[in-house]
Amino acid sequence: MAKKRFSRNQRVADLIQTTLAEIIQSKAEEAKLGIVTVTGVEVAHDMSHAKVFMSVLDDERAKEIIDSLNDLSKYMRYELANAVKLRVTPQLKFVYDDSTVRGNRITSLINVALKDQDKPQDDE
Repeated sequence: MAKKRFSRNQRVADLIQTTLAEIIQSKAEEAKLGIVTVTGVEVAHDMSHAKVFMSVLDDERAKEIIDSLNDLSKYMRYELANAVKLRVTPQLKFVYDDSTVRGNRITSLINVALKDQDKPQDDE
């Protein structure tokens, strides 16, 4: 059976993700964003819009950072268009990706459950 090939949308999304990560990394200190990571990109079928999922180190400032990125989205789109040659450069919408926070919470709950399971039970 032949391997399933990646769709064009997925290849463009991956290219946008790596390119935006480089752009944001170079501008993060100047824009006072802190440590941010591009965790994924979803591109619309017609390539007109892209949803960029971001993870931030400082969770208390997450909304502020995402708002700043959305304010800078036209500039980011311009930089992306200069870095990557696409017929249509999608409009960018930055979204907070809380999967890391949820993953850490689930891991801590599992660790607590395992510790409780390991404690000897006193049945008197």
